[in-house]
Amino acid sequence: MSAEAGIKARFLRMAIINGVCVLGAIAAVIGALVSGQDWLFAVFGLALAAGFAAQIWFIAAFRRAKEGV
Repeated sequence: MSAEAGIKARFLRMAIINGVCVLGAIAAVIGALVSGQDWLFAVFGLALAAGFAAQIWFIAAFRRAKEGV
């Protein structure tokens, strides 16, 4: 697999993970506001952290691939 194909595959994985995290975060906030369950705000925070971690993972791989240029 070429470096460009690897980056495209990682980007697709990151985009899917971020989409799942956004949906989970929205569901957690709506659930917390509707049902009054404060622990769902922790789920919201975890979803945000997971989304940011996926972006950092992608950026680190992107930088590693571009190091030789």
